[in-house]
Amino acid sequence: MRVKAAAKVNLALDVTGRLPNGYHSIESVFQTVGIYDEVTVELIENGIELTCETLDTFVFDDNIPCDERNIAYKAAGMFLEENGLETGCRIHIKKGIPSQAGMGGGSTDAAAVLYCLSKLTGKSFSAPEKLGADVPFLLAGGTAYVTGIGEKISKIVDCSGKILVIAKGKDGVSTAKAYAEIDALEAPAPVRVKELVNAIETGGNISDYIGNIFEEAVNLREVDDIKQKMLMFGAETACMTGSGSAVFGIFDTSEKAEVCVNALEKDGYFVRICETVPETFIAIQ
Repeated sequence: MRVKAAAKVNLALDVTGRLPNGYHSIESVFQTVGIYDEVTVELIENGIELTCETLDTFVFDDNIPCDERNIAYKAAGMFLEENGLETGCRIHIKKGIPSQAGMGGGSTDAAAVLYCLSKLTGKSFSAPEKLGADVPFLLAGGTAYVTGIGEKISKIVDCSGKILVIAKGKDGVSTAKAYAEIDALEAPAPVRVKELVNAIETGGNISDYIGNIFEEAVNLREVDDIKQKMLMFGAETACMTGSGSAVFGIFDTSEKAEVCVNALEKDGYFVRICETVPETFIAIQ
């Protein structure tokens, strides 16, 4: 089975506390977007085999592990073990989502493996949050208000069809380091997550409520530069996603978005135009 697996952005993201187990609680609006990895899963006699294909060396200059360290490999192992299956599986990942970007690239691969294995075997998996905080949402996709460590997901009014430009520089952000910087903030500016939810539900102007606490903690020059250029070329708003370092801008026309893409490409950034989408997985024949 082969699927396209979507990336995600955080339209708004706040960190609301630190739990005794070391995880952080969040409040966020998650949204799937039309930038994809392709994931192929095949049942084999035994064992787990994983291969990865990366087409753009600029985006993927940090090596993606193609062994048991990869979250997709872990997803397969946990699925097979939980269901007592003696079969194995072969996984191939063709990357289209930049890594260390806050876009859930690894998590969507893991979600795709769980999704495909469920379809192929007729079995299910009980606790996707064990694999990573973004995995439960990416199994669902669309637009959602998310709390807890990412496992409490409430679907809200569909926000698909928005035109986005998404760009990333060479700098990546370690999630662990980003959360450590969050813990060090003394008086972070509030992120208006619930007001964003209300704007989405009522058809209001969502751009007024886009925000991310990690921007204040991470403070990357490339993020600031991309945001400024997006706003210069007509974005309604621009914001970093996740713990970084990709930035998305919302545009009211594809023409403005294309002009922005061309400008950011000339500056050497990875950049794509896409839309917000209502689901994570698209089956490929």
